[in-house]
Amino acid sequence: MSRPVVIVFARAPRLGTVKRRLARDIGVREALRFHRNALSRLLRELRDLRGVDVVIAITPNRARDDLASRYRRIGQGRGDLGARMARAFRTFPRRRVVLIGSDIPGICAVDIREGLRKLRGCDAVFGPAMDGGYWLIGMTGRRPAAPFGNVRWSSSHALDDTIANFAGHRIRYLRHLRDIDDAAAFYSTVTDFARLRG
Repeated sequence: MSRPVVIVFARAPRLGTVKRRLARDIGVREALRFHRNALSRLLRELRDLRGVDVVIAITPNRARDDLASRYRRIGQGRGDLGARMARAFRTFPRRRVVLIGSDIPGICAVDIREGLRKLRGCDAVFGPAMDGGYWLIGMTGRRPAAPFGNVRWSSSHALDDTIANFAGHRIRYLRHLRDIDDAAAFYSTVTDFARLRG
């Protein structure tokens, strides 16, 4: 049986290009610092995973960064978030694949293992975010033709819109976590940030 795949969706850490919504609230340098620290922490967590292939889906496609140098990289390509995620999943058409964002301070290796475990008994698994989106999506080879069609990204409807594309598929869920897109989320997770910033 093929090894499952964990895809980390990440933007190359460059000043002024990461966490733009958050940067409007806290400044571009602090947003970049958060982005680098969150990604670095996540990659440390992934080192504890065994029996999986870890892939970094990066944008811009040809970006290079020392943080993720030990992992295979693929470009996200063009299009909205849904188009880019669909492209990443199509790279591994018959394998169990879990895709995660890189801006979730609370995510740990246990969450990812749990997502992969649940995929043994269902078609898709979601890690819901507090804002109505999701921090993880996992799928087996039994996938909808358009899993990300008509999704209202960056809204409180993103999870519900995506689930609507999975009619007839077995779905399971992980715990709720908070992603960090604005100052309110940033400052409400001050404990996580104290640890992230070291």
